[in-house]
Amino acid sequence: KFAEFAKRNDNFVLNPNAIMDVQVKRLHEYKRQLLCALNIAGLQLKLRENPNMEFVPRTYVFGAKAAAGYKTAKRIIELLLSMANDINNDPACKDKLQVYFVENYRVSAAEAIIPAAQVSEQISTAGKEASGTGCMKLMMNGAVTIGTLDGANVEIAQEAGIENEYIFGHTVPEINAMKATYNPRDIYNSNPDLRRALDTLVNGTVETDTDLHSLYRSLLDEVNGEKPDKYFILADYASYIDAKLQANRDYADRMAFGRKCLQNVASAAKFSS
Repeated sequence: KFAEFAKRNDNFVLNPNAIMDVQVKRLHEYKRQLLCALNIAGLQLKLRENPNMEFVPRTYVFGAKAAAGYKTAKRIIELLLSMANDINNDPACKDKLQVYFVENYRVSAAEAIIPAAQVSEQISTAGKEASGTGCMKLMMNGAVTIGTLDGANVEIAQEAGIENEYIFGHTVPEINAMKATYNPRDIYNSNPDLRRALDTLVNGTVETDTDLHSLYRSLLDEVNGEKPDKYFILADYASYIDAKLQANRDYADRMAFGRKCLQNVASAAKFSS
């Protein structure tokens, strides 16, 4: 049904045999769609270097709108669209990696996406997400959560069991403790995979312009008096990648992964309105 929707809504040919990895929500820096984008950029680089590597096919689905005057959020949408265009036409990624940005995300789109989702991206910086209900809808429809200990993710992990979710990243106390001394350039310099993924924003790997280059600078340098990487994307990157890799390994055992999905459905009663 979701493949039919994708074809009708955007003339997009969805690979129904891939993991459906879904991040649908308001576009905001603290929700960290950019963190997911860096993970995707790293996957494309690996497939280009080794097209025959063992790889579980995955489709990343984004749905989001940005506030009218929120320039940075709009730039992130531009970046995701540019990445989608590049990856979906890259022979190295064919039948392995897709990026689908759903046009005009709305209730009827959610009704198609959420039942198809298998992985729910709830990756806001810990302490920034008040509660959120999208994560609950995805849980009720059988998606496992990859997320920080933030908002309703905490209760989802309590209800379904933390072993049936993929929790990563710094906690609120840990983030508060490192705020004064946080230097994202140290992480950038010490993690070659992150450095390569982040450099795709400025080195021509995907089509970007001066506006999009500002996303790169905002993660590494102080801009207009604002500290770099104020939502700790680089700080959580390595932990996020580890969680993603574990989810992909688990997905290979479809019965065990299906059990995690079913446990989420069976544990969702607390969130019923």
